Amino acid sequence: MQKRIFFVGLVFMLTGTLPLKAQYAKSDSTYKRWFVGTSLFVLLGNLDTENPPNFAQLNIGYRITGKDVIAFAPKTWRYAWPNGIHPFLNKAYKKPEEKFPGYVREVGITASYTRFVWKGLYTQLDVMPTWQIFVNDNGGKIDNGFQLFNSYRVGYHIKLFRDKFFFQPSLCMTHRAYHTELPDGFKQLDDKWSKFVFPEPGLNVGFNF
Repeated sequence: MQKRIFFVGLVFMLTGTLPLKAQYAKSDSTYKRWFVGTSLFVLLGNLDTENPPNFAQLNIGYRITGKDVIAFAPKTWRYAWPNGIHPFLNKAYKKPEEKFPGYVREVGITASYTRFVWKGLYTQLDVMPTWQIFVNDNGGKIDNGFQLFNSYRVGYHIKLFRDKFFFQPSLCMTHRAYHTELPDGFKQLDDKWSKFVFPEPGLNVGFNF
């Protein structure tokens, strides 16, 4: 299931490189400055029957200029394997011996800055402080933690239906810049893996108003 979702995301990214009008002109003051959206790609992950992330996200953004965008996104999800294991490209993902003795529930809010560099092509920095709840296999809470999770992203913005909607296929590198010490049993597995994961596909969709 995860691999199918990955390839669907790649198809969207390839189609997103088509020469479509996407960038908002710096001198144009008529475009809609506010938007809301979510990550369609990650929502599809909720269909995973083995390790569903129970993911939820709401993006709220504002276009300062035609090239500069800020956004905030409250989100939550859970995971039972270390974040350093690439879920699509590493065979260690979902192996029983790499599974945490429970799972981690995270709740956070992402602050994003997007800069359009050429037509619809953009770069984006996401910084997300998260509160972590560690749960054992019996469903009992065992500890709390904190993590600073960053994403460094390149993508393409495509307008739909006269700019009422848009979607943004992208690729990013994720970086666990900081986290408090994990509980025993979680820490030993997490320490085996990198703080960086690349590449991860993304597909945001949104509505302008």
